[in-house]
Amino acid sequence: MRNALTIVLAALAACGPASRQTAPDAPLDHTFTDPRCAEIRGYTGDAMEPFLTRDGRYLLFNTSNAPTAQTDIQVARVVDDLTFDYVGPLAGANSAALDGVPTVSDDGTLFFVSVRSYDATGATIYRARFRDGVADSVALVDGLPRGPGLVHFDVEVSADGSTLYYARGIFDGGPVPKSADLAVAVGHGTLFVPSNALTAALGAVNTQGALEYAAAISTDGRELFFTRLSNGDQTGIYRTVRPNASAAFGAPGRIAAITGFVEAPTLSSDGQRLYYHQRVGDRFAVCRVRRVTGT
Repeated sequence: MRNALTIVLAALAACGPASRQTAPDAPLDHTFTDPRCAEIRGYTGDAMEPFLTRDGRYLLFNTSNAPTAQTDIQVARVVDDLTFDYVGPLAGANSAALDGVPTVSDDGTLFFVSVRSYDATGATIYRARFRDGVADSVALVDGLPRGPGLVHFDVEVSADGSTLYYARGIFDGGPVPKSADLAVAVGHGTLFVPSNALTAALGAVNTQGALEYAAAISTDGRELFFTRLSNGDQTGIYRTVRPNASAAFGAPGRIAAITGFVEAPTLSSDGQRLYYHQRVGDRFAVCRVRRVTGT
């Protein structure tokens, strides 16, 4: 069943009303510029939750997460930074349930979100092997917390595959989470265990007055991007940095060049381009900003 995860993803994408207050004002971040939407040749549907593989070969994304849609992970080949050739659904990963939010480590381990077993397990994050545009060996990720009202609806893996950044949503009966914050888990073989210390390093990111989700981490672990939904209907993509991969992140700033209803950042492996999805007319498209020289 599509259940709670579909509800939260669709509600966030539709900007449904929420009993949340505006997040504290954040400064504007001018690190990126030149916003443009990309073309996925051969594809005309919604393109959401983009992820650019760290070898630069593939763009992964998912189709619409509207309640009536069949949400599946898709594959496109990179032509240049604004052009992709559509390949098709990600073979080996999709199910009859909602499948989306793909992310891949350097060694080709794919992580994604699916509700295929949520009713039975209370879990939503899966892993698989990604090779040449195909996935296999799909398995549930063990070790993450489960409980009534708890839904993990986003995931990002670090380049080295050792760390997961995920969105932890708490529901109390409404269509939008009562709260949503970013959390971190560390891998121990195939098990990922929540890290209190690494989650505490996000203290300047998570707020009491907004929903934080859809993280993207740089290859060196020093730069973090995420989505914040505040005041029920206002989204922005934020950036925060830290001096090294074990330090706490500083106060985030909202990327000034990215406007409109936007979510789900993903950073190119060289750190020069940031992609995200944006509502353009009646559909969602993958768009891009590029780093200002010298920043």
